[in-house]
Amino acid sequence: MTTAEYPTLSLHIDGRSVPAEHRDVQPVLNPATGEILGELPLADAADLDLALATAQRSWQEWRVSTPDQRAKVLRGAATLLRERCETIARIATMEQGKTLHESRFETMAAAGLFDFYAEECRRTYGRVLVRPTGTRSVVLKEPVGPVAAFAPWNFPIHNPVRKLSAPIAAGCSVILKPAEEAPASALMVMQALIDAGLPAGVAQVVFGVPDQISSHLLASPIIRKMSFTGSTAVGKHLMRLAADNAIRTTMELGGHGPVIVFDDADIERSVELLVTAKCRNAGQVCVSPTRFYLQEGVYDRFVSAFIQRLQAVKIDDGLRDGAEMGPMANPRRPAAVEALIADALSHGAQLRAGGERIDRPGFFFKPTVLTDVPADARIMNEEPFGPVAIMSPFSTFDDAVAKANSLPYGLASFAFTRSAKTALLIGDAIETGMLGINTTAMAAPDAPFGGVKESGHGSEDGPEGLAAYLVTKTIHQA
Repeated sequence: MTTAEYPTLSLHIDGRSVPAEHRDVQPVLNPATGEILGELPLADAADLDLALATAQRSWQEWRVSTPDQRAKVLRGAATLLRERCETIARIATMEQGKTLHESRFETMAAAGLFDFYAEECRRTYGRVLVRPTGTRSVVLKEPVGPVAAFAPWNFPIHNPVRKLSAPIAAGCSVILKPAEEAPASALMVMQALIDAGLPAGVAQVVFGVPDQISSHLLASPIIRKMSFTGSTAVGKHLMRLAADNAIRTTMELGGHGPVIVFDDADIERSVELLVTAKCRNAGQVCVSPTRFYLQEGVYDRFVSAFIQRLQAVKIDDGLRDGAEMGPMANPRRPAAVEALIADALSHGAQLRAGGERIDRPGFFFKPTVLTDVPADARIMNEEPFGPVAIMSPFSTFDDAVAKANSLPYGLASFAFTRSAKTALLIGDAIETGMLGINTTAMAAPDAPFGGVKESGHGSEDGPEGLAAYLVTKTIHQA
């Protein structure tokens, strides 16, 4: 696929594609080359007002659709994602930078999520309460209403599917604002839903200046629910906006994933898993392992093995065969990671590998290992969102737990041990929404995905993801 084959970009409002015309536009870049792929139209106030009115109208129609109707659309979209996997994956790699292997996997995972909610939408059960003869009380689950959903650029296929699948399954309408850095992937997801028979207006896609879009949508009484994935700082800002209209929220915010490797861990296997996870999407993953706490007995051995494996990772344009890590997604990311590394070094940290950009076009950055990083360095307190691993030793179980729980984040955590007892104890002790023990796999369609503390609240995926778009009504009848 060449730049010339990149699709023409548009908004999707009220059942039709909306081209640039008089609207402001924003360039979309290829992170591997820095070249412009296309120009993205940005929604204006009139576009957003139309989207809101459409969401209100379409919700009144979609809320009374049957589970069979919803399931048919979702299952059809899943089938189309699988059929179009190669095209979608190549476009995602062109505009986001991750390897083609990762984009293919992401497309298939997104199809699995559509399939899951095609079945789960049949299970919006209520209940009948025990009452005296001649009276009845029932509890019903109903769709919450029009949804404003905001998705980031790091998973340009799966994130839009997360934001669309559950509300559509619940009977809600959705206005989705995907990331402006990777718009074509989201539009292809939208096209799959349209081609699968989703009625016009049930889902709409807008792009624009993020704060202008969110402020406009969340100020409207039409919006009943907000779902956001992104940084903690932006999430807090959006929650303040949502509070004015008492809008329900699901917030999947930043992380700073701790990894605890005990003396009895399988070092060879843990190194392989963790290097792969650290380099996945150039470290631009909310559940990426970041703070490595290594028990003293294996510290030197683990650090040495990790660096050796990390330096063997093939870094290249994600479309090229054999690439194991692509560029960072936009020019802001290398600059942000550089600043965090420079701050750590100024605080006395040791640079053991990487730490600089790769001298070639695009936004490539060398995978990096830091040791001896003091607790007050910025990188120990701010999510680096890049290919940086921070290594620190620990002595006892309690020491490891205290360090892992020391930050206000609690999205994903990891532990490696051969001891069943240690695994049981660490599962209870870590403050986190998700914990991987001897694995780095964090997501599955039937498993809730979300964090605690300042990493957010609520869950996506699983039955919990559907429940987030339902409200409870109790009817008492005599």
